[in-house]
Amino acid sequence: MEFNLENPLTNFNDSHSNAFTSLFLAESEHMPAENYFQSLKSKDFDISVRRETISIISQLSCNFDPLLSYLAVNYLDRFLSSQGMLQPKPWILRLLAISCVSLAAKMKGTEFSLFDFQGDGGFIFDTQTIERMEVLILGALKWRMRSITPFSFISYFISLFKLKDPSLKQAIKARATEIIFKAQNEIKLLKFRPSIIAASALLSAAHELLPLQYPCFRKATSNCSYVNKENLLQCYNAMQDIVIDGYESVLDMASSSVTPVNVLDQQFSSTESEKTNGTITSSSTSRSDRDIKRRRIIGYCDNPTVQISRIQQC
Repeated sequence: MEFNLENPLTNFNDSHSNAFTSLFLAESEHMPAENYFQSLKSKDFDISVRRETISIISQLSCNFDPLLSYLAVNYLDRFLSSQGMLQPKPWILRLLAISCVSLAAKMKGTEFSLFDFQGDGGFIFDTQTIERMEVLILGALKWRMRSITPFSFISYFISLFKLKDPSLKQAIKARATEIIFKAQNEIKLLKFRPSIIAASALLSAAHELLPLQYPCFRKATSNCSYVNKENLLQCYNAMQDIVIDGYESVLDMASSSVTPVNVLDQQFSSTESEKTNGTITSSSTSRSDRDIKRRRIIGYCDNPTVQISRIQQC
């Protein structure tokens, strides 16, 4: 199938085109308020409230589909951005977390009992108390429970990559999904639309798994008429930092018993030795260190079983 990079939406049939157009146009209605990120960033909002509530949500939903947890955190952010500061009392945060998870489970049609979500946090809430909190959350969400998330756009953006090998396509989608889950807790990504987060996650996954085709994928994604190129670049860079931080410990373990065998490894070792009391001696060294880790990650994550002959050319 040949894709029109000037307007990728025209590559779908009418029904698909209309569906994705509706998603792009409506996604902002399923995001936290615009000033939410700035409030968290400027400390006007107690960021510990969000962090603690997300931790409780993760505990309560650990035995369910991870999408349930993702949806619950989406409800949480939209609720907090609408209601503003909450009292950071443990029982309030736990009630809020239980109610978000309960609503997410109902939305996904997951079988559960409220006892499943009570946990061992020391607070037991009756059904009426939880239902009252659910109504409060639903009011803040304007009853939009069917949230538009980055996962809503995965199939659209992956189609732009023109991958013929189903296993490669599945590998990129799986890696992008992991990145999206991990990125949800990072407050600096809250300002980006779900579609931008989806596109950035897929590009990050492609950068790791198919680096030779990455420029082609980036061009196809950037040319989408609904993608803001500047926002895509900012989101991608922020996401790369998250990916790198997630791999740093793995890289350290993998390289701790290996003598440097090339210039990059030697430079990496030398910059590490320049740290003093846990800080790096200069900002340029810090950037160099991160750039080196970024390049090493590409090599570390690249699947050696993927042969060059299997990589389609752009």
